[in-house]
Amino acid sequence: MAPNPAIMQAVEKLNYRVTVGDVATQAGLNIEMANQGLLGLATDAGGHLQVAETGDIVYLFPRNFRDVLRNKYLKLQLQEWWQKIWKVLFYLIRISFGVVLILSIALIYISIILVISSSSSDRDNDRGGGFGGMRFFYFPDLFWFFSPNYNSGYRSHGGRQREKSELNFLEAIFSFLFGDGNPNMNLEERRYQEIATVIRNNSGAVVAEQITPYLDDIGETYQQEYEDYMLPVLTKFNGNPAVSPEGEIVYSFPELQVTATRNNPQSIPAYLKEFSWSFSKATSSQVMLSAGLGVVNFVGALILGGLLRDGAVARQVGGLVGFAQGIYWLLLAYGAGFLLIPLIRYFWVQWRNGKISDRNRQRQVRAKYIAAADEKLQQKIDYAHQFATNTVIGKDNLAYSTETDLIDQELERSDQIDAEWRKRLEEGE
Repeated sequence: MAPNPAIMQAVEKLNYRVTVGDVATQAGLNIEMANQGLLGLATDAGGHLQVAETGDIVYLFPRNFRDVLRNKYLKLQLQEWWQKIWKVLFYLIRISFGVVLILSIALIYISIILVISSSSSDRDNDRGGGFGGMRFFYFPDLFWFFSPNYNSGYRSHGGRQREKSELNFLEAIFSFLFGDGNPNMNLEERRYQEIATVIRNNSGAVVAEQITPYLDDIGETYQQEYEDYMLPVLTKFNGNPAVSPEGEIVYSFPELQVTATRNNPQSIPAYLKEFSWSFSKATSSQVMLSAGLGVVNFVGALILGGLLRDGAVARQVGGLVGFAQGIYWLLLAYGAGFLLIPLIRYFWVQWRNGKISDRNRQRQVRAKYIAAADEKLQQKIDYAHQFATNTVIGKDNLAYSTETDLIDQELERSDQIDAEWRKRLEEGE
């Protein structure tokens, strides 16, 4: 079984020496998964176990453990290759919608010109081309994306500067159609990272009110008394509930009280904040241009449909016009979808952001409540402090390590004990 990528990333961020609690906090994983994942990773990557005198375990990994795993697991190699290939494929998929739009516009308007030309060739030639010499393809910004300076961010236009853009024109069309993905894709990971950090900052002992700013629905007021919403947190981090003399519940998390490195309390947001969905990362000018091209495409499809209604013209002209007639309903459907999809998505984004704002507001209210704790809540927090502890496993309090032979370790430990006794005897004299 291939190692968990989240655990590997956590090990690297924590400087290759970790406890189960360290990894669970960093990766937002439950304790059991972090424990099993670390054992498997240590086995596969040649890691070492360091056992403290308290019985707690630290995992020590070589800095090149990814190279070791890559040589051992064909699956990891394939995953890395696929990630590189998928980046290219996804980019091609994104720009394909813009390419199809441009080809659709070109096919539609060239077909219109050919149809008009075949119907009144003499008159049209005198006037310089279809529709009394109208220029169908005069769209000043249509091929702006071919400019080598497009991605530099700014372009002078009418004495003004354009907005800075992270996307080229073809990418902007995809963004206009489908957006740029879920901004809260890793919400659960962030949620439990922040919860674990709160627990760590409080030395492994908290009350439920300190966790509620990072949860979603915690039930109605009468349900909150039982603190059922804490069950998933207890399960994930192997927490233990305890009851104060006043009947209040506090929670301790032994695995999160052990760390391989002494750290100061980490700064985290007062509550879990979901990010709002954006309609598009494209600039306003790119959105307007995309919408404008969509209208041009759809209107052109309607005009072409009127010209090809009886089918006789297409048979007469043939060639490109015949091809356009053959796929006309596909062109019309693409043109309609190009406008309908963003319109529907716009209203969906507004509705979704309203829900997100409500959840953020509820979490913020809970955060303000814990920040301005009343006397009763403060007593509950003070009782939780009785269960707070923080164990740092340094190299000076190890019982043994798998890095060296156990006999050598026992001899070294015996020498340390002898030296300590000699020092005591000298001080006694």
